[in-house]
Amino acid sequence: MKRYLQTRNNTAYDLFDAFNDILPPVFFDDQHSLRTNIKETQDAYELEIEMPGYKKDEIKVSLDDGYLTVSATKKNEEEGGKHYIRKEITESCQRSYYVGAEISQEQVSAKYDNGILVLTIPKAQPKSKQSHFIEIL
Repeated sequence: MKRYLQTRNNTAYDLFDAFNDILPPVFFDDQHSLRTNIKETQDAYELEIEMPGYKKDEIKVSLDDGYLTVSATKKNEEEGGKHYIRKEITESCQRSYYVGAEISQEQVSAKYDNGILVLTIPKAQPKSKQSHFIEIL
């Protein structure tokens, strides 16, 4: 439940809005996270990750111990003497997805177009249960 403070002009002001100017916004919103759609097909999962404003060479995808990590960092370009009064557009972001230890890097495919990164990850094939019989002597 949110608590509101009435201001002089009788508009509601969320008490937590005041903290956004003091503490990092990561505590209050999802702006540093990469919004993701996950589709399931018969034999794969498809992740559609919003990454507007990033160039293909600024995006990195890695797979380690079953975690697929997507990160992006904007390259610092000369601003031509511009001075920011407030800067809310993030220059880097990262998100990890657990895909399972049985998935290898070679099985994951990636495509980037119009600010959307699409990762295709095959479903892990269930290991067949084989009975191993021990010969009785």
